[in-house]
Amino acid sequence: MKVQAKWVEDYRFIGSNEKGHGLIMDGSGGEGRLGNSPMELLLLGVAGCSGIDVVHILKKSREDVQDCIVEVEGTRADTEPKVFTDIHMIYTVYGNNLSNDKVERAVSLSAEKYCSASVMIGQVANITREIIIKAAE
Repeated sequence: MKVQAKWVEDYRFIGSNEKGHGLIMDGSGGEGRLGNSPMELLLLGVAGCSGIDVVHILKKSREDVQDCIVEVEGTRADTEPKVFTDIHMIYTVYGNNLSNDKVERAVSLSAEKYCSASVMIGQVANITREIIIKAAE
């Protein structure tokens, strides 16, 4: 796995992977910010990694999952380096007749075994999780 970040201007970089997929990273504050900050991208990585796991596990379990939203809120240390100290994840899973046990199992497996991003971040931050199951609309 290899990525790069190329400086554009001010505190903006274009990040890309080996296949050329890119995104804007912006460390500027205020209204003129054009992209996510690198720390926001860390949280997005945790959300995406875990969400992919949960959907995959539920589909393998033959659950009728229709949507999955993973919200992640991080609290950072007051002093430099301002690492994440606490992270709270909220999984909202939509589907038809979803099994509570299977959804909880999918989230646990992601947290403990499959999601490299959350396991790694969990080495420095306390991660809590909340699960909301809703009927598909």
